[in-house]
Amino acid sequence: MSNPWKLNKEGEELLNKVDKVARDVVAPMAAETDEKSAFPRKAIEAMKKEGLLALVSDKKVGGHGQGLRAGVAACERYARECPSTAMIMKMHHCGTAVLEAHGTEALRKQVVKDGALTTLAFSEYASRSHFWLPQSTSQKTPKGYKLNAAKQLITSAGEADIYVWSSKPAAAEGFSSIWAVPAKSAGLKIPKPYVGMGLRGNASAPITAENVEIPADHILGADGKGFDVMMGVVMPWFSLQNCAVSIGSMEGALDRAVKHVTSTGYAYDNSKIADLPPVRQHVAKMRCKVDMVRGFLLDAIDAIEGNRPDAMLRVLQSKVIGAETSLEVHDLAMRICGGAAYRKEVGVERFFRDSRAATVMAPVSDALYEFIGKAVCGMPVF
Repeated sequence: MSNPWKLNKEGEELLNKVDKVARDVVAPMAAETDEKSAFPRKAIEAMKKEGLLALVSDKKVGGHGQGLRAGVAACERYARECPSTAMIMKMHHCGTAVLEAHGTEALRKQVVKDGALTTLAFSEYASRSHFWLPQSTSQKTPKGYKLNAAKQLITSAGEADIYVWSSKPAAAEGFSSIWAVPAKSAGLKIPKPYVGMGLRGNASAPITAENVEIPADHILGADGKGFDVMMGVVMPWFSLQNCAVSIGSMEGALDRAVKHVTSTGYAYDNSKIADLPPVRQHVAKMRCKVDMVRGFLLDAIDAIEGNRPDAMLRVLQSKVIGAETSLEVHDLAMRICGGAAYRKEVGVERFFRDSRAATVMAPVSDALYEFIGKAVCGMPVF
C-alpha cells in the first residue's frame, strides 16, 4: 500500500496486514454481514490472529505502540469494504486508548494477550446524544463499585469483552466517571438485538445494568473526572476515526460507482454511462470532495501530534466535515448509477445506508456546529 498517512516503518507494515485482512476477509463477507445483520466474527478473529487488536496498545504491555494516526489509517481501510466492521474497530481503538491512559496493567494486557475486544458504552436513553451527561449511577461498595444503567445503541453489544462505561460519579463532584466493565459481569443484559437501516453488522444494541459489581481498580481515571477522559482521550480518537470511516465509505462507494458507469452502457451505440459528460462531472465532484476531507484529516492529525493551538477545533470539525461531506458523495454515487444503484449487487446502496449514521451519531452534526461556532466566537464550548 502507499503511505499517505505518514506512518513509521512498523506502522506501514501493520497497515499492510490491515489491507490483507480487509481484502481477503472483510470484503468477501461484507454483503452478508449487512444482509443478515451479522457481527463479523470471522473478520475480528482474523485481526486478532494478525495482532491487529493490539495495534494501539503500548509496547510495554506487548502491543504495537501505534497511535491515533495508525488507528485512523486502519479504520479508513476497513471502511472501504465494510463500514460496520470499521465502526467496530473504531470503538475498539477508542476503548483501548482509554485503557492505555487509565487502566491497570492487567486490563491492558487483556487486549494484547487475550485479544479482548473493547468498545465504548456512553450512549443512554436518559441523555441520548448528550453523552457527556450520563444519568446511570455508580455506588461504592466494600468490594468495589456497583453500576446501574440503561444504555442504548452500544456498538459490539454482547460481542465485546470490555465495555468502557460512563456513569454519574460514585461520590465526587463532576459530570461523570468512567469504568472498565467486563462483559461477563453478572447483571448485564441486552434487551433486544439491533436491526437497523445501516451499519447492520456492528451489533449496536441497548445494554442494561442491574447492580453490576466491578472491582475497585476498574475505575478509569479519578471519580468525577470522566468528562476529562471523554474530552482528552475519547473525543480525538472518536472524531478523527469517525472521519476516517466516512472517507473509507466514500472511497468504497466511489470505486463501485465508477466500476458501474465504466462497464455498463447502451446497446444502441455501444457507449458507456461514463461517456455522458454530466456523469463524469459528478464523478469529479466526488473525487474532489473525498480528497478534500482526506487532506483535512491529515492536517487534523498533524495538529494533534504537534499540539497546535487549533487542535481542539480540528477535533470538533473532523467528525462533522466527514459526516456531512459523506452524505453528498453517497448521494452522487446513487445518482450516477441511476436505478441500478438500488440493486444490492452494484454495492452502492449498502454504503449509502451506512453513511447516514455518522450525522446522527453522538455528538450529532447540529451539536458539533454549535460547539464549533462557540469555539470560533471565543465562547466556552461546554
